[in-house]
Amino acid sequence: MWSGMLSIPNFITLARLCVLPLFLYLLFAKEERAGAALLLGVLGMTDWVDGWFARKFNQVSTFGSVFDPTVDRVLFVVSAVSVLIDGAVPMWLCIAILVREILVGAMMLVATMMGMERFPVSNNGKWYTFLLMMAVPLLLLAGSTHVTADVARVVGWLCAIPGLALSYYTAVTYVPIVRLNLRKGRAAKGLR
Repeated sequence: MWSGMLSIPNFITLARLCVLPLFLYLLFAKEERAGAALLLGVLGMTDWVDGWFARKFNQVSTFGSVFDPTVDRVLFVVSAVSVLIDGAVPMWLCIAILVREILVGAMMLVATMMGMERFPVSNNGKWYTFLLMMAVPLLLLAGSTHVTADVARVVGWLCAIPGLALSYYTAVTYVPIVRLNLRKGRAAKGLR
């Protein structure tokens, strides 16, 4: 059991989660939007590092395949709520991200509890994650006085709009996949 949990990719994922309070501290206690944006951007970029490391060094695990997307969802929700409270990112974008993440997270949780067979994240899922994990910190940076704020605003929106559209498209395409894997998982467990 522990061998699947104790791996470098899972440690990287855990480190991303443990650094999240520092993001909150920078944003709210220090009121340092640029620093918080940079840290959030680094957290987002390291999302691909753990997956690459797991595949490259054959450290893919069942635990990691659940833990990493869960941490991604936590990062999405915490960062979206935080920038919503901060006011640097438009409310409609934060709410759209939160609604999607809560709905898909609830669907996955319920289906898993009902016996769904796990399935890998789609390529579209990886792309929207990347785009939104870049968009939110860039738009946060755009709300700062940093010299790159104007460029960050443009690039942030170039990531946000397609990322948001792809996230909802991916959510819709997951519905039949969840239904199929729910049937397969329940059949394998002898459930109806």
